[in-house]
Amino acid sequence: MPVAQTHTDPQTPVAEYIRHLREERRYSPHTLSNYQRDLSAAIAMMAERDCAGWSALTGPELRSMVATWHRRGQAPRSLSRRLSAIRSFYKYGIMNGLYEHNPAQDIAAPKRDKPLPRVLAVDQADQLLSGKADSAPEQGDLAMFELVYSCGLRLAEVIGLDVNTVDQDNAQLRVVGKGGKERELPVGRQALAALKAWLDVRSSMAKEDEQALFVNQRGTRMGSRTVQHRLKKLAQERGLPLHVHPHMLRHSFATHLLESSGDLRAVQELLGHADISTTQIYTHLDFQHLADVYDKAHPRARRAKDD
Repeated sequence: MPVAQTHTDPQTPVAEYIRHLREERRYSPHTLSNYQRDLSAAIAMMAERDCAGWSALTGPELRSMVATWHRRGQAPRSLSRRLSAIRSFYKYGIMNGLYEHNPAQDIAAPKRDKPLPRVLAVDQADQLLSGKADSAPEQGDLAMFELVYSCGLRLAEVIGLDVNTVDQDNAQLRVVGKGGKERELPVGRQALAALKAWLDVRSSMAKEDEQALFVNQRGTRMGSRTVQHRLKKLAQERGLPLHVHPHMLRHSFATHLLESSGDLRAVQELLGHADISTTQIYTHLDFQHLADVYDKAHPRARRAKDD
């Protein structure tokens, strides 16, 4: 059913469009409610800006509206949905002879912020790794996770380690990272002690010709799922109230090192990042930590929170 070509009330074509979605497209009540809310928000913003209505709305004006919504706290996901509703509304209007152009056609919502990776607190990392190992498999697990946390290893990197990649005398580790790029990493004192204890009992588990540094119950190189499962189990046994995965240890390594040193370039090299922009996410984590400390410790911050 065509929409009439002139409307003084911008709600009229929206009501026709919602009817079309409900009766002809069979959209759910929830989806219809979202469309109604988003198009009504656009009408309210046009009125605030003295825009004459849907026919008068231009691309630059709509882009400015999106920027205003964003400044006022609308999340990128909500703005993306709102633009989609406006774009679809205009598409329907053009097909029915109401509008000549779609101002939303080439406008994109602000990019969504990537969620910051979760990390362990320093005392949680200590809680995870400080316990004793009562068997050879447990000693292997402890050495493996000490190494991940000490060196910031990726899951694939720790799985790929061979016995000959460890230099105990110089406390170094040779790692093959992404793209086959090698890097030499220092090994911390506690990780080195755990690694030595593991190497003393490794022969009781590993097959005679197996080169892998860490092995499973069959005496062969571990798979990623086995490592993930063992870390999850260890975290539960040590009483940590969160799901711990190998990459969380890598994130924790980077965050704790940056908090202590402030040397972003060094963290980049140790992690094996080709681009420092990848490493910069840990500066946000560091600031988040500082902000949390401020909120808990500063008298003004506490007072504002209490109020």
